[in-house]
Amino acid sequence: MIEGYAESEFTWDGVTRPVYRRGQGPGVIVMHEIPGIHPTVIRFANWVVDAGFTVVMPELMGQANRAVTPGYTLGSMLRACIRREFAVLAAHRSSPITDWLRALCRETHRDLGGAGVGAVGMCLTGNFALAMMLEPSLLAPVLSQPSMPFPLGKTRRAALHLSPEELEAVRERARQGCPVLGLRFTEDRWVPPERFETLRREIGDRFEAIEIDSAVSRPSENPAGPHSVLTEDLRDEDGHPTVAARDRVLEFLRERLVDGPRP
Repeated sequence: MIEGYAESEFTWDGVTRPVYRRGQGPGVIVMHEIPGIHPTVIRFANWVVDAGFTVVMPELMGQANRAVTPGYTLGSMLRACIRREFAVLAAHRSSPITDWLRALCRETHRDLGGAGVGAVGMCLTGNFALAMMLEPSLLAPVLSQPSMPFPLGKTRRAALHLSPEELEAVRERARQGCPVLGLRFTEDRWVPPERFETLRREIGDRFEAIEIDSAVSRPSENPAGPHSVLTEDLRDEDGHPTVAARDRVLEFLRERLVDGPRP
């Protein structure tokens, strides 16, 4: 249970998963990071609701509202590595779970109407919003610290977790006017700069990058350095660059889903 959210299930192609929903207005699919829908993911989702959107938040792993601990995170990571829905090392193909997520986009748009829907991915799900661009109703893809494929080796560091056919479809959506917003910390080992360089090369000026100096992290709180731009490492303080990043995400969703897509 998540306070204030209605819980239901969504089934497509024989696969059923829990979905949490709250708000009014255009739909935004919020895809949680590892280890699951933890409290700061919910905090971000609430900001999206407060900005005038309906959050649709599928539970892809973990336990809703469970606090983050090292053991919980490690366990979720190991389970993701062996689940066939998550192709964590695939450089040139997407995870099979993105088919289910595209169906959720279609259902959300049919239910809520409007110009289309948005999608915010984080960490493990960060690049999913790219593959979801094959669904025409997705108008506002946001990639927060897109960590797949896991950056082991030169090829994977630059890869986008898309098949060549999917990448061409993303390029075509971009040519037609669909922008992509990406966020990362500059020294994040899970999201190397080569990945954003690939996005710039493939999408051109339709890719908007927000790269935050990793020095904004407090080393005593996060010795490995900051990673989660919109959740665990967002410092909710006036003037902080992570707050500016969050506000740009909300503005991006508003531009695309409320004000209307621009060519």
